[in-house]
Amino acid sequence: MKTNTQSINQVIPVAKTKKKIAPSRILLHIALTIGAIIMVFPFLWTISSSLKDMSQIFAVPPVWIPDPIVWSNYVDSFTAMPFGRAYWNSFYITVVVVVAQLFTGSMAAYAFAKLRFRGSGLLFILFLATMMIPKQVTMIPLYLIMDKINWLDTHLTLIVPGALFNAFAVFLLRQFIRGIPKELEEAAVMDGANPFRIYWSVILPLIRPALAAVGIFIFMGTYNNFIDALIYLSTPENFTVPLLLNNFKGLYVTNWSYMMAGATISVVPVIIVYLFAQRHIIEGVTLTGIKG
Repeated sequence: MKTNTQSINQVIPVAKTKKKIAPSRILLHIALTIGAIIMVFPFLWTISSSLKDMSQIFAVPPVWIPDPIVWSNYVDSFTAMPFGRAYWNSFYITVVVVVAQLFTGSMAAYAFAKLRFRGSGLLFILFLATMMIPKQVTMIPLYLIMDKINWLDTHLTLIVPGALFNAFAVFLLRQFIRGIPKELEEAAVMDGANPFRIYWSVILPLIRPALAAVGIFIFMGTYNNFIDALIYLSTPENFTVPLLLNNFKGLYVTNWSYMMAGATISVVPVIIVYLFAQRHIIEGVTLTGIKG
């Protein structure tokens, strides 16, 4: 009988005890939940305000659920300003800058990661040091340059400077490229490939996760760029979405309902891009952090 009991115990595994959750982990989740609520609160308030009339926006106590819901704010805000034109301006400027920065940034990253030349280390340090220069320092010199070449009030002022230089993108891509085995390059050299051919046929296909992550960061930064558009653009037909939203703010009266409706519409492309590409952001940043 004893032998049978032992054999049964061997066949039927003893139920595992439930793993206790540490109090620190519970506190961490509570803190993250509170932080998430704080972060999403302004966006929810924007959506709520976009469906109110002016009397409800400044009501005390605050009105959380609009009554009545003013759906016409979206139609009126879209027709009050040339939002269709502004959307097109923001879209094509952003796409051009993203493509150009990924191309120039990946080439620079490949040069710094794989091509050895005199002073490459020092040059890369100086290149990264430009990230510490505040944007306010370069505003006036860049404005004077754009004025001299007659580019003011054109989209070239938003495309060319941003497309040719992004130290952050070069840094992330370089970290990823450094982790690519050297044997792949040597095999390409044996097949007669030159450096550009290696970059185009070997390196680029292998750094797609990093390119996706960097591209999304560039997309968000360029699409939401307000200060550059404010400095260089003066014609409403050339305005981007963030700059056009600023026109709802008048000298004496600001139509907050229209501004909130326009702001809600303007963030839709960014949210869509992030939702579809968040996996690439996490994967790309993680890989660039462990490579090299």
